[in-house]
Amino acid sequence: MRILRHFANVPEADKGAVVALGNFDGLHRGHQHVIATARDIARADGRKFGLLTFEPHPRTFFGKETEPFRLTPFRIKVRELQALGADVLFVLRFDDSIAKRPADSFVTDILHNGMGASHVVVGYDFAFGAGREGNPEYLKSRADELGFKATSVQPARDEVEEIYSSTLIRKYLKNGQPQRAAALLGHLWDVEGRVREGRQLGRTIGFPTANVDLGESICPALGVYSIRAGARVDGRIRWYDGVANLGVRPTVNGEGVVLEVHLFDFEGDLYGSYLRVAFIDYLRAEKKFDGLDALKAQIAEDSRQARDLHLARALGAGDFVGEDM
Repeated sequence: MRILRHFANVPEADKGAVVALGNFDGLHRGHQHVIATARDIARADGRKFGLLTFEPHPRTFFGKETEPFRLTPFRIKVRELQALGADVLFVLRFDDSIAKRPADSFVTDILHNGMGASHVVVGYDFAFGAGREGNPEYLKSRADELGFKATSVQPARDEVEEIYSSTLIRKYLKNGQPQRAAALLGHLWDVEGRVREGRQLGRTIGFPTANVDLGESICPALGVYSIRAGARVDGRIRWYDGVANLGVRPTVNGEGVVLEVHLFDFEGDLYGSYLRVAFIDYLRAEKKFDGLDALKAQIAEDSRQARDLHLARALGAGDFVGEDM
């Protein structure tokens, strides 16, 4: 997949693509429907399949968020978009020039003259241009005038008639409902971060942990989770079952929110490497214990419960996470 960070001087080989357009935060089932529609049109027309997204997220640019909210930070999003089969990914820097650009200029100068898109596919609620003046109907009208095509994909719903949305997924994560979030995403929600050195208290009580910074990812409900984690071992990614605590570690007077991951049946040093952590079940809220002995006993119980859940899932329907990144 070729990545282009501009719409000017696009190589001729990348012009004429069928392009799915959106922020795609979370790449949930609704986004996947939009992207699949563009991919199918591209394959049927013998065209390249392209994607257009923005960095940073517009909500970040406008300063509407006081805390991290991203479901899929850029590093993760690029990997997942590539897995969906895109030939070219246009990543436009969302800055003042994009924010203030009128809808007509966005269609004419970026999509038509710049990228030379043959067909643009958007979700039913996509808005663009200064003041969000552009919508799918406007896009289709201008596309007809300029000689390319535009398609608006209608909302997709889950089995309980909820429309797939990033906002709803964020709510489920904040409420400690990772399985519900996974149902809308179509895969387990995960984070990725570099393992940093901590106080190594876990080793002293028999439960060594890898400390992972959430970075710009949303912080879900604090507490203990059953997880799966992808770690690079012997040159390839291997997935391990585990348990993790996300919180401020009140028993040991911790500072700041930290994701502490304990991998089952793993021996090795992960310091400095990237760890991908998928959240499966919410086991309990974080609490303060009366000393390390009580904490150790609770971690043992958390680990037992997580192992039971992993085993039950392995014997049942499986989970949403594949074995490779």
